[in-house]
Amino acid sequence: MSPDPAAFARLVAEHQQAVRGFLRRLGGGHADADDLAQETFITAWERIGAMRETDSPRAWLCGVAYRKWMTRRRAEGRRQRRETDAWREAVGSAPASPDARLDATTLLGSLPPEQRAAVVLCLAVGLSHQEAAGALGLPLGTVKSHVARGRAKLLALLEDPDDRS
Repeated sequence: MSPDPAAFARLVAEHQQAVRGFLRRLGGGHADADDLAQETFITAWERIGAMRETDSPRAWLCGVAYRKWMTRRRAEGRRQRRETDAWREAVGSAPASPDARLDATTLLGSLPPEQRAAVVLCLAVGLSHQEAAGALGLPLGTVKSHVARGRAKLLALLEDPDDRS
């Protein structure tokens, strides 16, 4: 059974900015975030029946978005490894890794993916630790730890901008 189109349109209207904002803060720019948000809502339409009554719609959608982002991130990593291997084969040495260079536009990029997602969901999107745990499929204590450590690292980087490694 497919979802009610009018109800789903209200769901999208109510949560699309939060989902896009979450994805933008994870990294990749506005165009990538918008593409992933669109993929998120397509998947949500297809799998709306998987959302439990106890789930927060925003948390559930952010969970779908996070999984889409992680899938794209893994694919990008594989692509970069193939390019590095091809470069090494052609030239004899590896180029400087793009991951080794700091993305100067965001401090969030310095956090590990799960930690970054937890920080963004709790501090920027406004989800509770419990909702973020559900969205990310992580234990509550892990999310609390990620948020605390991520916040501490971001504050340290703000105090000492030369320590961004």
